[in-house]
Amino acid sequence: MSHQRAVAHQQDHIHPQGDGHDHGHHTHQHPKGLRPALREIFATHSHDASDSVDSALESSAIGIRAVKISLVVLGVTALAQVAIVVVSGSVALAADTIHNFSDALTAVPLWIAFAWATRAATRRYTYGFGRGEDLAGLFVVAMIGLSSIIAGYEAVRRLAHPIQIANVGWVAAAGLLGFLGNELVALYRIRVGRQIGSAALGADGLHARTDGFTSLAVLLGAGGVALGFPLADPIIGLVITLAILAVLRTAARDVFRRLLDAVDPELVHAAEAALSKQPGVQAVRSVRMRWIGHRLHADAELDVDPNASLNRTHQIAHAAEHELTHEVPKLSTALIHAYPAHPGSAV
Repeated sequence: MSHQRAVAHQQDHIHPQGDGHDHGHHTHQHPKGLRPALREIFATHSHDASDSVDSALESSAIGIRAVKISLVVLGVTALAQVAIVVVSGSVALAADTIHNFSDALTAVPLWIAFAWATRAATRRYTYGFGRGEDLAGLFVVAMIGLSSIIAGYEAVRRLAHPIQIANVGWVAAAGLLGFLGNELVALYRIRVGRQIGSAALGADGLHARTDGFTSLAVLLGAGGVALGFPLADPIIGLVITLAILAVLRTAARDVFRRLLDAVDPELVHAAEAALSKQPGVQAVRSVRMRWIGHRLHADAELDVDPNASLNRTHQIAHAAEHELTHEVPKLSTALIHAYPAHPGSAV
């Protein structure tokens, strides 16, 4: 059976709760206390193992709901700030309001992308339409970059030509309003992005978080003006610009990694471990994984007993694929190739 090969393939392998499979390895306990809680909120690491959503359709629906809610919250926040910008002339607040509007608008392409992801694959788009989400992520990155350009330009212009700010109290109130609205949206988007595995939604959450921090910085600018230091407002505008550039780097990194088919090495290690412990598997030749939208796809090659029958080889490959879909969160499809092991292969 030197040329024997078996392939097991299963798409959208979903097991409802209580199916009899042990999912205990997905248990995740969040640390208690102020410092761990702050780290939990502001860190951008992934909780893939605990926040997995198995169904591709379900995860897309969750993403659509997230962008709808965040669009409403940010839209209301931005409209409330516009009125105060008109009467105050604050450049920091104006920059913050621009960010809020642009952040709200980034929900539109994400909405479209999540809706596309629910469409069935076709003979032309054989992997479906999940890549539309990565294109939406590029739009999010572009909007963050545009926000930094506008904020920087306005801050420099106001440094050269200072404008008196009126209604400083209202400006401070608007800054606090902007922070609360944006931070709530940021927490929601980042959490949902982790839950469904969406880099684009996570990047959009970082965009909202930047706007939240800049809104908080508006409070400092208003305080400086109230204390008789009018240049505090455009200086805070420059600080806002630097903050946006820092977040731009993180968001661009995450989105471009997805476009280049990068995955967390821990996912590959988990897949290799799950495959290697399967009965009948003598060695794992290779494991390749890629994201398509917010779903993972895997391709693995295994060495099995060269004396096994074709039917037995297929059973080994199928069982390995079955285990893989349980061990790796957000794995939508797996293609397992089983080859007869060469003499001297690792056991």
